[in-house]
Amino acid sequence: MILVLDIGNTHTHLGLATARRIDRSLDVATSGWFDGTAARAAARWVGSRPLEGVALCSVVPRATQRVRRALSAAWGIEPFELTYRTVRGLGIDYPHPASIGPDRLANAVAARRRYGAPVLVLDFGTAVTLDVVNESGDYVGGIIAPGLAALTDYLHEKTALLPRVRIREVRKAIGRSTAEAMRIGAVLGYRGLIRTLVAEVRRELGCSRPPVVATGGYARLMARSLPEIMAVAPRLTLEGVLQVWQARRTPRTRQARGPLLPRR
Repeated sequence: MILVLDIGNTHTHLGLATARRIDRSLDVATSGWFDGTAARAAARWVGSRPLEGVALCSVVPRATQRVRRALSAAWGIEPFELTYRTVRGLGIDYPHPASIGPDRLANAVAARRRYGAPVLVLDFGTAVTLDVVNESGDYVGGIIAPGLAALTDYLHEKTALLPRVRIREVRKAIGRSTAEAMRIGAVLGYRGLIRTLVAEVRRELGCSRPPVVATGGYARLMARSLPEIMAVAPRLTLEGVLQVWQARRTPRTRQARGPLLPRR
């Protein structure tokens, strides 16, 4: 088995994979790497399964070294880390590749493998990202906006009377309570935001209908009324990490079509 991890700002997503696919997954709080609870949860979850390798991507530098040390201590394996330098199966046409979130590169690798190029990836996490792979198979950039929960949490934290609300589907456009009004503003407003962003990216890319794949915590909710989203892939980031881990052991001449190293 291969243990793959996507270390995000709020949660760390773990997957146990064969050479072909992610078989099981688990979420732990990223803050748990600082008090040992995440390491213990991961060890219990993996149990006695033998590991062939460990691979990760991280957008939390402060947590990365703690995770690496915990994994090395638990299984005696030096984890492979996906970065702009180690990514395979994807070209990078971007002015400052070191600034690209590794999770965004993992998403792009997996989406390109699944759907070809061009392709757009929406990741609904703490922030929402829209990433673009052009028709040549190169990562060329994207968009970052506040996440759905971040919008409502901000209203709650910065106002005296607005409550914290749970995000869920809405059935109408006129709220009959403060919480309902906030929820409508978040869900319907966010769908409008995503629709506009996708339309503008399609226009700039010069491609009318590239595939759009969504991942992340609110992907299914958003996709229900957004026909622009072709597919929801909850494990897309972990799939990308796994694919890069596999590709690093393959001679470059045999890797996926298109540029195999970042373009500078």
